[in-house]
Amino acid sequence: MTADESEAFRLDRPGVRASFDRASASYEAAAVLQARVADEILNRLQPFNFTPGIVLDLGSGTGRMTGELKRRYRRALVVALDVAPGMLREATRHQHLFRRFERVCGDAVQLPIADASVDMVVSSLMLQWCDPPDQAFAEVRRVLKPDGFFAFSTFGPDTLRELRSAWAEADGPTHAYNHVNRFMDMHDVGDALVRAGLSEPVLDVDRMQLTYPNALALMRDLKAIGAHNVTAGRPRGLVGRARLQRMQDAYEALRRDGRLPATYEVVYGVAWGTAGRPGSAASIGGEVRIAPGAIRRRVGR
Repeated sequence: MTADESEAFRLDRPGVRASFDRASASYEAAAVLQARVADEILNRLQPFNFTPGIVLDLGSGTGRMTGELKRRYRRALVVALDVAPGMLREATRHQHLFRRFERVCGDAVQLPIADASVDMVVSSLMLQWCDPPDQAFAEVRRVLKPDGFFAFSTFGPDTLRELRSAWAEADGPTHAYNHVNRFMDMHDVGDALVRAGLSEPVLDVDRMQLTYPNALALMRDLKAIGAHNVTAGRPRGLVGRARLQRMQDAYEALRRDGRLPATYEVVYGVAWGTAGRPGSAASIGGEVRIAPGAIRRRVGR
């Protein structure tokens, strides 16, 4: 990717915060896939006999997963951290009298947390908003105890490929706009974990597909969860009615059984703090992998 192309996909971080803040009230009703991915992360934690003292839900959103972490690790101090104040206000709905967690407003690339103080960091579908993720990974390494554990998910490059292709056809070769954010390949995510100094990274990929009655329904869902296009190369101003119709017409070519598909490529990963996990490798989802070079791609379920 050229320097100009990289600049076009640069994320507007204040825009990210504002977008998710606006979407906080509508987020959970539309976040069907996000809930499924969070549940998968929680399932993947089950084989580990963790008794953490401090757990950080990084990019907690409305706190749904935070509440489940507190239910599982009752004696732990569980912290929901999100960049959007509105999301943290919504998180109070997942608080219970005997399962209360802390709420902290902060940015993943500059965590307001002391060095080597956290036993476990869990992050579901937030890291794609830290592009590249290197600084966020470095912050995770900094706050983790040397033997701490990090589990996360993020989106891979095939995510929303149908929407991206339909917009490209609608724009034509002379109008190169970014209508969909860029997502990192799993191997690049693994390399970034190693650069950050995290130990024994283990990654795999799953693909999920949601279906919609039309392209506008997909776009409404993306707006409801705050997943706006906030890249530097996005179109400025309103998209013309003719171009929007061309996009819908292009997407219609993919209609099957009365529905339009939307693909999501989900990258799951785990890593340990700087001390690693001596004596054994991590086993996730039935697969054992150590180095990014040994990563495999797993399709669908």
